[in-house]
Amino acid sequence: MTDFKRKRVVVTGVGAITPIGNTPTEYWEGLLSGRNGIDYITSFDTSRHDCRMAGEVKNFDPQDYLERKEIKRMDRFSQFGVSAAKQALLDAKLVINELNAEQIGVIIGSGIGGIKVLEDQQTIYLNRGPDRCSPFMIPMMIANMAAGLTAIHTGAKGPNSCSVTACAAGSNAIGDAFRLVQGGYAQAMICGGCEATITPLTLAGFAACKALSVRNDDPTHACRPFDRDRDGFVMGEGSGILIIEELQHALSRGARIYAEMVGYGMTCDAFHMTSPVPGGEGAARAIQLALKDAELTPELVSYINAHGTSTPANDSNETAAIKKALGEHAYKTAVSSTKSMTGHLLGGSGGIEAVATVLAIANDQIPPTINLENPDPECDLDYVANSSRAQKVEVALSNSFGFGGHNVTLAFKKYI
Repeated sequence: MTDFKRKRVVVTGVGAITPIGNTPTEYWEGLLSGRNGIDYITSFDTSRHDCRMAGEVKNFDPQDYLERKEIKRMDRFSQFGVSAAKQALLDAKLVINELNAEQIGVIIGSGIGGIKVLEDQQTIYLNRGPDRCSPFMIPMMIANMAAGLTAIHTGAKGPNSCSVTACAAGSNAIGDAFRLVQGGYAQAMICGGCEATITPLTLAGFAACKALSVRNDDPTHACRPFDRDRDGFVMGEGSGILIIEELQHALSRGARIYAEMVGYGMTCDAFHMTSPVPGGEGAARAIQLALKDAELTPELVSYINAHGTSTPANDSNETAAIKKALGEHAYKTAVSSTKSMTGHLLGGSGGIEAVATVLAIANDQIPPTINLENPDPECDLDYVANSSRAQKVEVALSNSFGFGGHNVTLAFKKYI
C-alpha cells in the first residue's frame, strides 16, 4: 500500500462487556477504581479442578440486546460480541442503512469460539446418540459466527471476517479492520474480540499445560502481573468492540472522536507452541513495526496497555521487549496490565484492552496494575501499581501476544 492511498482512521464508538462492568462506562469506572472481577467460578462445579477461579461476566442479560429466540441459537461468546457491537454502534451514533451498509464491515476475533456448545453436544452425543445433537451445533460453535451474527443483527454488508490467532485475535481483528479503512475498502468497521471459554474442558486444558494460577485460597489476588509471586494467568470472558471510521466520514456526520488509530504491527516468534521467544524479540519487533507504521518515535509513547498475563514467562519477556523497542524511554513510559482486574479474555482480550487504551487517551487517565505488591526484579518499568493515574496521554500502544508466537501491537494517538 503506497502512502498516498492511506486514509486517516479514527475511533468513534466503544462497546464493552467484561467481568468488571457490562457497559463501557461501568468498565472504565471499574478500571480506574481498581475493581477486581476475579472470584470463584459459579457456572459449574470446580471441585476436581486445579484452578477454581475466573473473571466471569456478572449480571449480563442478553435480552437487553437480543430476542429470546435468537439467544437460544447463539453461544455465549456470540451473545457477548453482538451485544458489545450494538453498544458501540449506539455510542458512535452510527446508523446503518441501505445507503451505507455495503461500506460498513465487521471483523471480530475469537480464539476458541463456541466451546460450551461443543462440550454440551458431546455429552448429548455420548448419552443419547448422534440423532439427538442440535442442528444448530455447528453454526453456534464456529468462531466466525460472532462476526457473521453481528452483521446479520446490524445490517453491515461490507467486509466481514474473523481472526483466530489465540490471545492476539481481538487485536488482529482491529488491525485488519484498520487496514481496510485505511486502504479505502470500507468507510467504517465494527471490530474487536469476544470469548466465553470458562468451561470445564477449557479450564482443565489450560491447567494441564500449567498456564493457570492455582492461588485458589485468594482469588482476588491471583492475577498479579509483573509481581515476583505470580504463578499463572486467570481466565476471563466478555467482549470489547471499537467502531473505527475514515476521518472524513466521521467528520461529515459530526461524530465524537475518542482517538486516532495510527499503527499496526504484527510478527511471529516462529519459536514454540506456547512459550514466547526468550528476550521478547518477536514482541519487540511488533512494537517497532507499529511505531514505524504510525511514523512515531519511541519518545512520543505515553502509555502501553501491556499483554501482562501474570505468567512467569510473559511478563519478564514483555518487559524485555518494551525495553528493546523503546530504549531508554521505556523507563519513562507508563505501562499497565488491565488483566489484573478482568482476567485474561484470550481472543477477547485485545478488544477490551483496545477500549481501555482509547479511553486512556480520551480521558488522560491511566488504569492501574493491581496486586503488584512485590515487583519482580526483571520487571522494572513503571507499571502504574495499584492506583490509577491522571496523566496526559498523547500516544498509547496496546500489546497482545498469542500461543503459536503471534504478536500484535496497535498504536493510537490523540486526534488533532
